[in-house]
Amino acid sequence: MRRLRIEGYVIVSADGRLANVDNLMPDELKFEGDKKFFSAALDQADLILHGRNSYEDQPSSPKRNRIILTRKVGTIAPDPSNPKATLWNPAGASFEAACDHAGIGSGTVAVIGGPGVFGMFMDRYDTFWLSLAPRVRLPDGEPCFPGVPARSPQDVLAAHGLKPGEVQMLDPEEDISVTPFRRAAS
Repeated sequence: MRRLRIEGYVIVSADGRLANVDNLMPDELKFEGDKKFFSAALDQADLILHGRNSYEDQPSSPKRNRIILTRKVGTIAPDPSNPKATLWNPAGASFEAACDHAGIGSGTVAVIGGPGVFGMFMDRYDTFWLSLAPRVRLPDGEPCFPGVPARSPQDVLAAHGLKPGEVQMLDPEEDISVTPFRRAAS
């Protein structure tokens, strides 16, 4: 029986943005405490899932199994530039089929963005780790989820049945925290 634990990870500005107006993660959203938390989480994941514009750019990145969402393939294909990566078009194949192609039948899948990718899994997350940089504002930047900024990221997660847990400080000097939003066990 397949059992995948799906966890999401993002750091957002006070206005719920994950990137600037140029769709790039600015230095203002990069904090050492969050980077360490993120890297440790990805090191524990069995599979990384992201869109073609998202990546983690860390020393361990080439060692990680991943699925990259793209419209450049019809269904599922190996990534010709990365033997640890599977290209997946959700319009042509199921997530489970992409996981099978990647050789992952159980374990933890870390979803790291972008907004459309996060939105696809809203009703499937076991936990979503929402890091917050409350002193950073990115007007006109890329919202972290569909529905933001009309609603806060916290409200979007709650609307999908995820409940906030205990806030953890990642960088007290910069007031950077992470909150796990968990789905109640059914």
